[in-house]
Amino acid sequence: MKYTLTLLTAVLLWPIAAIQAADSKSAKPNIIYIMDDELGNFDPGFMGGTLIQTPSLDRMAAEGMRFNNLFAGSTVCAPTRCCFLTGKHSGHTSVRSNGGGTPLRADEQTIASILKPLGYATGGFGKWGCGGRDSTGVPENHGFDLFFGYYDQVHAHSYYPPYLIRNSEEVPLEGNHGTSGKIYSHYLIHEAAMKFIHDHAKEPFFAYLPYTPPHGNFTIPETDPAWAIYKDRPWNKDERSYAAMVSMVDRHVGEILALLKELGIEQNTLVIFSGDNGGADYFPSKEFPRGIFSANKNPRTGVEYRGYKGNLYEGGVRVPFMARWPGKIAPGSVSDHLGYFPDILPTVAELTGANA
Repeated sequence: MKYTLTLLTAVLLWPIAAIQAADSKSAKPNIIYIMDDELGNFDPGFMGGTLIQTPSLDRMAAEGMRFNNLFAGSTVCAPTRCCFLTGKHSGHTSVRSNGGGTPLRADEQTIASILKPLGYATGGFGKWGCGGRDSTGVPENHGFDLFFGYYDQVHAHSYYPPYLIRNSEEVPLEGNHGTSGKIYSHYLIHEAAMKFIHDHAKEPFFAYLPYTPPHGNFTIPETDPAWAIYKDRPWNKDERSYAAMVSMVDRHVGEILALLKELGIEQNTLVIFSGDNGGADYFPSKEFPRGIFSANKNPRTGVEYRGYKGNLYEGGVRVPFMARWPGKIAPGSVSDHLGYFPDILPTVAELTGANA
């Protein structure tokens, strides 16, 4: 199958032929994809949000390209991840429901598996959702050298689970009891992602970061710097926690961008950030019927998207989306290109010369 349209036509300043002409491993671009679980379309500042502080994301948008018309692959967690990883729409993917019991088929290719033959190191950190242990869908059988986090999306609802998973093996988290404990899981996942980037800075790598906050239980340690931003806001505890979790992820995105600069590889690294599916209209009230953070209502214009997470209306599939690649993507640019998650795999294939 030959792909004829990818996101490259919308983003790159340099012609793709010039990039593919270089044969050395060092010339192959690194790719980092950060997928933030259930982030509302209008939550972050670069999309118009005013209540949640996202300075790192806003800076990333200013240094790259914001997409106004990007859509998820589906309306809920597992199917949208399958569409993203395989480059297929839901008529062809194996994972079409969100129950957690349907895995990727053994022969399904992913972004990671098409990059492995090119010498890419491949790592995933966060929520998988495309097959549990002992199934055909485990990430280590679909091109990933390493995956650390949650294989099952229901497991990912907790930030104090008794264990996480590394390549199908349990990693115990002593003192955790589900809703409380000693070890905040997202910290470990982010640290592992940073280590992967650091360890593979001298070879081409693909880092897939499906970070879980703010989805699931609205929980964040009160020692986290992001909690201090909102602890005195006149909101309920869940509302303050949700905002703090978004700002925590924003801080971690900033740490990733700073690491790329420190390692001297930001000029050769494409970083993409997006949500995973439409926003959930969290915390509705009489005053804010679409939720206090306005996930699907533009705070600047008042325009609303019909529906929300789980619906096949616009609010269920629109996601915030941007790309940054210094020297390749013009800073401060905006695209109205119409695309969705299955466009990512052919874009990666065209960019790297991989065989899709």
